[in-house]
Amino acid sequence: MTIWRLIFREIRMRRLGFGLAVAAVAAAVTVVGAAHGILGAYDRETEQLLDKQRARIEEEMRVMEDDYRKIMKKLGFNLLILPEGQKLGDYYAEGYAALDMPEENVTKLANSGIMTVRHLAPTLERKVRWPEQGGRSVILIGARGEVPLAHRSPLEPILLAVEPGDAALGFELWDGLGLEVGDTIRFMGREFRVSQCNAERGTKDDISMWVDLPAAQAILDKPGRINGIFALKCLCAGNELALIRAEIAQTLPGTTVVEFAGSVVTRAEARARARVTAIKALEDEEHRRSEIRLSLAGLVAWLIPAILLGAAFWVALLAWINVRERRNEIGILRALGLGGGGVLTLVLTRAALIGLLGAGIGMGLGYLVTLNAAWGRSLAPAEMNGLFQWDYWIGLFLLAPVVTMTACWPPALRALGQDPASILREE
Repeated sequence: MTIWRLIFREIRMRRLGFGLAVAAVAAAVTVVGAAHGILGAYDRETEQLLDKQRARIEEEMRVMEDDYRKIMKKLGFNLLILPEGQKLGDYYAEGYAALDMPEENVTKLANSGIMTVRHLAPTLERKVRWPEQGGRSVILIGARGEVPLAHRSPLEPILLAVEPGDAALGFELWDGLGLEVGDTIRFMGREFRVSQCNAERGTKDDISMWVDLPAAQAILDKPGRINGIFALKCLCAGNELALIRAEIAQTLPGTTVVEFAGSVVTRAEARARARVTAIKALEDEEHRRSEIRLSLAGLVAWLIPAILLGAAFWVALLAWINVRERRNEIGILRALGLGGGGVLTLVLTRAALIGLLGAGIGMGLGYLVTLNAAWGRSLAPAEMNGLFQWDYWIGLFLLAPVVTMTACWPPALRALGQDPASILREE
């Protein structure tokens, strides 16, 4: 009779003990394999959750920047660069700068590589009398249009240039004089065509007249001069006005930068705070899930050895019981000529079968438990495929029979050390 026939007959005769040993190994492999899969599912869920939050924040920031651009286009510039030596008190009292600076300053700034501002527009403003209209007060504004930054892609302008020979009028001017678009006016000896009649704004713009910059320079006898450069604060600068001033001062020393606070600034600051809050919430969520992951990994780290040792102990105990129950059988086999190697083969092969069969069942159950965990975390099918690292499962499959054979080694040696003559004499 061959060793294999002896093993299979013994398994049929003692099905309960063999089944309990296989169940112990299967349970251990299920838990060990499923723990690895569940941790993987948790990691994938964390990645998906954080990716969604990052995408949401990025989309909100994109909408914020686009909204900010649209608001600024509607409400205008929020920075003004004044000439060197201009006192702010005088500027606020008059509503414009009394001093002036070279027009080339705006070109120097545009070519400087400045990063904290965008949309540069030179201007020349003065309050003058309109002699042709009884000497009424008018704020004359010379507008050249925006100067593109050399280091940035062209942007849609906030301020459009006034064409030569045209004039845009504030509400009080055109309404009070009964003017319409297309009418011709005479201003300080020059003729202009009314190209735009602005709506009422409730500011000094209502008594302002915009003409092209060269015309204003000629009227005010300020050739090549301006008294201000309007600009738009870049979102990258945040609320750091000092940073903007420092960067502008590197190119235009002595100039003063004034910020126009208003609804647009308030809204931009609110959105900036919302962004900081969203990023902080993302970091907190990432930290929280990282701590949970560490706790789960720590639990698995001690649980897996405990389960393996428990399964090995259970298999060893069942092996001791098996050897004890088969004491007479082993004695007879030894008397019939079965050597020590045969006895070891008999016991250890049975142990290997327990390990392989239990590992196979455990792999199947572990696979199902991992799938259930993945479904419970709403992972996509593509994400589930990466959870099953087959090299890990194969290693676990091969480790199981090694553990069971090691656990059964002492009982096998006990069976080998029994004297068949003593056993038979006792019978």
